[in-house]
Amino acid sequence: MMTIDRCYCYQQTFADLKTVAEETGADSVHALQSHVTFGENCQLCHPYVRRMMETGETVFHEVLEDGEA
Repeated sequence: MMTIDRCYCYQQTFADLKTVAEETGADSVHALQSHVTFGENCQLCHPYVRRMMETGETVFHEVLEDGEA
């Protein structure tokens, strides 16, 4: 089974990003990027981070495409 739990370009786990979002009140990928570096290269983590912010999930077992989250 596939496990997706981080921004691979910057090795930021979604759990860590969730903590930063909670601590800062960031409510979008762009807002969160003003507090922590992630998702600036391939941006494949963006749909996962959006879903994380909506649901609180930090580990995913399916591929999300941009626009699905």
